[in-house]
Amino acid sequence: MSDFATEFMETKTAAERRGEQRRKSLKGGHIAFNGGYSAYECVVKDVSAHGARLSFGDMAAVPHEFALTIRGEGKSRPARLVWRNRGMVGVAIG
Repeated sequence: MSDFATEFMETKTAAERRGEQRRKSLKGGHIAFNGGYSAYECVVKDVSAHGARLSFGDMAAVPHEFALTIRGEGKSRPARLVWRNRGMVGVAIG
């Protein structure tokens, strides 16, 4: 099987494991942690009621738990890191 086919199948399998559909998004986001004393900006690539895929300039420093605010929504929600891959992170929200 080609690398493309393998990657496509792995992506499809991950999408099938989700309990809900994610909506594409290109909104700005903000994570806060360390009692609100530390923060990073991010791009929200897709989002659902209980999860999101975020893009960071430097994801090595993204903590396991943080508060996520998506621009335009006006509220902060608790988030937990689920996976990291190729400059992206997946989080569970709520």
